[in-house]
Amino acid sequence: MDTPTTADIVIIGGGVMGASAAYHLAQYGIKNIVLLEKEEYFGAGATGRCEGGERYQIYTEINVKLSLASLPMLECFKEELGQDVDYRQCGYLLVATNEKDANAFKYNVELQNRLGVRTQLLSGDEVRARLPLMKFEDAIAGTFNPRDGLVDPNSVVAGYVSAAQKMGVKALTHAEVTGIRLSGDQVEGVETTRGVIQTRMILNTAGPWAGQVSEMAGVQIPIIPIRRQMFTTNTLKEIPADFPFVIDFAQSLYFHREAEGLLIGMSNQKERPGFDQNVDEEFEMENFEAAMERMPLLERASRASHWAGLYEVTPDAHPIFGGSKVK
Repeated sequence: MDTPTTADIVIIGGGVMGASAAYHLAQYGIKNIVLLEKEEYFGAGATGRCEGGERYQIYTEINVKLSLASLPMLECFKEELGQDVDYRQCGYLLVATNEKDANAFKYNVELQNRLGVRTQLLSGDEVRARLPLMKFEDAIAGTFNPRDGLVDPNSVVAGYVSAAQKMGVKALTHAEVTGIRLSGDQVEGVETTRGVIQTRMILNTAGPWAGQVSEMAGVQIPIIPIRRQMFTTNTLKEIPADFPFVIDFAQSLYFHREAEGLLIGMSNQKERPGFDQNVDEEFEMENFEAAMERMPLLERASRASHWAGLYEVTPDAHPIFGGSKVK
């Protein structure tokens, strides 16, 4: 596709947020939309490297309300957009192993229930009963919501982009933004590796790179890119089909069924902000050892694949919406 020379709105970043925005703006009747992705395919950035979880179990009122407004779309995604996204409501089971987290769980469940999210508060014994393959002798409490689950992020992006294109959205790959043209505080255009697009409006959905994009227009956005890495195992026949997405909260260690095995990840508390997406083999071994302590059957498992990606962090863990000083 040739690069358009003008657009009513240019969306920068072709991951799930940009693809969704393109689709929904087109649905609302916005014309002449251009979606830009710098990589060779849509979703190749943070979206395509995530673990695929989706949940209502969020810890602030704003984020719970956002989940309620957005996640039901996944339940009707195939019907509405014709794209199978391998949606599995296996539930999230969060486990607390100290009193601080257990008290936070109680607060979170009260908040979620008040807002209409029917999360269950579990005792330590109930956690152990639900996870017979895992060692959680130290579990004090847990939370579970059966509507939480997993989705294939690449399929979600593909579904949105395809549907958006059918409504006239121009979606371009290999289109890295190199600059933003301004006249005073008014946007006039976007410079890309595929040419210049004149526009008066930009939507920045670049995820971990959103801060870099905004700086091109002289706008500071507090987006901190943090590396997250995970690995998958070979086939483990003991893992049931309904195995939940399990999070050992204190360790930020998580497990979920992936194909016939497991996907396992853990947050590195020593990770420094940056754009490195290479796997840290030393930390991966720490991750694997922590996982084996929780699930002994992993002692005979082997790694099938591994990768790293970026997670965008904000100071208050809330998304950043709205206009900027540059119009």
